[in-house]
Amino acid sequence: MKAQIQQLISQSLDQLVTDGTLPADQIPQPIIERARDASHGDFACNIAMVLAKIARCRPRDLAERVIANLPSSQHVAKVEIAGPGFINFTLSADAYLTLVPEILKQGHSFGRSRIGTGKQVQVEFVSANPTGPLHVGHGRGAAYGATVADLLEAVGFEVHREYYVNDAGRQMDILATSVWLRYLRLCGEDFIFPTNGYKGDYVLDIAAILHQEHGDNYCQSANLVFADLPQDETEEQPDGDKEAYIDALIGRAKQLLGDVRYRYVFELALNNILDDIREDLEGFGVCYEKWYSERTLMESGAVNKVVERLRSSGHMYEKEGALWFRSTDFGDEKDRVVERDNGQTTYFASDIAYHTEKLERGFDRVIDVWGADHHGYVPRVKAALEALGDDPTKMDVLLVQFANLYRNGQKVQMSTRSGSFVTLRELREEVGRDAARFFYVMRKCEQHLDFDLDLAKSQSSDNPVYYVQYAHARVCSVFRQAGEKGISVELSSDTTNLEQLTEEHEQALLHTLARYPEVIETAALNEEPHQLVHYLRELAQDFHTYYNAHQFLVEDAALRDARLKLILAARQVIKNGLNLLGVSAPEQM
Repeated sequence: MKAQIQQLISQSLDQLVTDGTLPADQIPQPIIERARDASHGDFACNIAMVLAKIARCRPRDLAERVIANLPSSQHVAKVEIAGPGFINFTLSADAYLTLVPEILKQGHSFGRSRIGTGKQVQVEFVSANPTGPLHVGHGRGAAYGATVADLLEAVGFEVHREYYVNDAGRQMDILATSVWLRYLRLCGEDFIFPTNGYKGDYVLDIAAILHQEHGDNYCQSANLVFADLPQDETEEQPDGDKEAYIDALIGRAKQLLGDVRYRYVFELALNNILDDIREDLEGFGVCYEKWYSERTLMESGAVNKVVERLRSSGHMYEKEGALWFRSTDFGDEKDRVVERDNGQTTYFASDIAYHTEKLERGFDRVIDVWGADHHGYVPRVKAALEALGDDPTKMDVLLVQFANLYRNGQKVQMSTRSGSFVTLRELREEVGRDAARFFYVMRKCEQHLDFDLDLAKSQSSDNPVYYVQYAHARVCSVFRQAGEKGISVELSSDTTNLEQLTEEHEQALLHTLARYPEVIETAALNEEPHQLVHYLRELAQDFHTYYNAHQFLVEDAALRDARLKLILAARQVIKNGLNLLGVSAPEQM
């Protein structure tokens, strides 16, 4: 309906161009918005105020000319001028009735559009270091990124979903060393585990695989492993340096194992955790077109290439043996190290290379879904892109706040390094995939989310996902009841009998259904899945209110036909919306 109004105004403007009222080269696309006040009609357009100066007349005078040249439409009941020159449209009752057969005809496609056709968007999300299982914080980024990608695809963009695998660098070395140390314990060695090592049960599981496959072949005595190391930082030794200690242990592991055997432990840890992450995300309904390895950037020379480009363009300088990028020249709060004094490049250098490579692949836009703790990282990456001659405005970073879990009214305490965290898999097993996906996107990504586990499991109207799914199931139950009672549900075509829908609840449901395509477009372009969540809750409320107030399997065949078509349309829209959220639409509950 919004598109139809836009087309009517465009045709009127074309006529004003032909008449010489407006210049042909200065006509923008008319913007149509829902009227904020129902007394002002259904839609409003400000085109007369936008073009008044060009037309050299008052906005209200131009609005009158626009209205005078509007093509007639059976879907428009009234057009009025309001305020300084707004053009308000009130739709006819027939306009809403035509919506029902349109929904039923288009089915899964209803609400989708082609406004993004021809544009490629890459959405990179989750991208958690493969140093352990995904936890509930990663789950919010997964649900949010997947839904944004699906929404963009629904409005016509060609979407490429990608997971950036941080399979190089210090954290992976800490993981590999932690696995080896756990393995040594399985071999009978006794020692105090390092403060900065990974302590989760999953580390022990990987160590057990190593021991099962190779026995004691990778074993070294604890005395040899821990000889002459710096002091660790513990409660008993608060003056120690846990960072230097773990780095020394990494060096010792590489020395004692040798390149080949250390690489085997490294790959064993990486592949086991990465396989677990893939399986976990697939179980969460999240799939990717590409898993991009950080090591490929290193091995291809892409990282060294961008470092050299920054150096040759004068954006780098040396200080204390390290190479620094002058990111302050581009608005960052301080300059950043890209190559350490030991010659190793930083994570930042890899990220520059990765984002440069993204744009080289021809994406019109790249969207990164990062944790909120990465907020300081955004300006430095954009600064590097600008320094390299790329367009930083093509990069959009969405920061997702952590999700706090509550059980029995108490906050669930979590610590990633110690291994005492709730995994995404555990969350799915407790509340189900549907509730997890729905709850994760109920609020804006930059807002904190308190995830009530008890509410997510409850089968009541207070549980928002249950409330929406129950609306879908209720429609299905009506048709099952019709079959049980022997009532024919062979529905008429087009708008036949829909004039029977005169009740207030029916009109409210029709008006809400009409908004669905606009909600999808707005949610997609603004990267705000919560808009769709709020809409589905409103639609479900309209349906439940209608269900509780009226009978559908009435004796009057014409009225029954109309009402059944209406609730079928509502069921289709609910299903379409839930599908975009990665949530099922059950037929029985």
